[in-house]
Amino acid sequence: MSEQLTLHTADGLLLEAERQRPPDGVVTRATAVLCHPHPRFGGSMRAVVVSPLFAALPALGVDCLRFNFRGVEGSQGESGDGAGEHLDALAAVATQRAASPTGPLLCCGFSYGADVALSVLDAQVDAWAALAPPLHFGVDAEALAGDSRPKLVVLAQHDDFRDAQEVAAIAQGWPNTRVEIVGGASHFFVGRTDRVIDLVGQFIATLVDGEATGPRSPS
Repeated sequence: MSEQLTLHTADGLLLEAERQRPPDGVVTRATAVLCHPHPRFGGSMRAVVVSPLFAALPALGVDCLRFNFRGVEGSQGESGDGAGEHLDALAAVATQRAASPTGPLLCCGFSYGADVALSVLDAQVDAWAALAPPLHFGVDAEALAGDSRPKLVVLAQHDDFRDAQEVAAIAQGWPNTRVEIVGGASHFFVGRTDRVIDLVGQFIATLVDGEATGPRSPS
């Protein structure tokens, strides 16, 4: 069963959130914050890619939290282009770290949410997973290029919003970064969501087991 939560942002807003812990008998090995796609295009914490991850990761030992950005459904405030949503993600990270103080914390997002996730350079974050990031909303590529924490970038071969090779060329310049291009996939990974879940699960396993990451070939 998922747990309903309220997040408190630094600028005084209340956001709706939901946590899903590993089932009985499964040891919590890591924790994750999931950031959803752009609200202006119907994005919410129940969006494609985010919902399958939220359903699948707890069975792998990951304590997951998803939330609605400001102005989305039951969350207060108004949506913007990343600045306020950055504070929303920070609130989610702080809440999740307090709830699960041990194990690596992954800040993960899809599409616009991937950009927001990558903007959270807070010390409480141990790694990032960016799924189809457009790299248009508040991402400091220079700062990421100077940050040695592990990063996973999963791209769709036939992305509708930004060419995967353009994003890969930027991300491959970041240290400790694994870049995966999912063959045949569109921006929403229709029919390839299982592959995305597998890649994120493998990446979390490397964080827990202390294995190195690095660029990989298309999959």
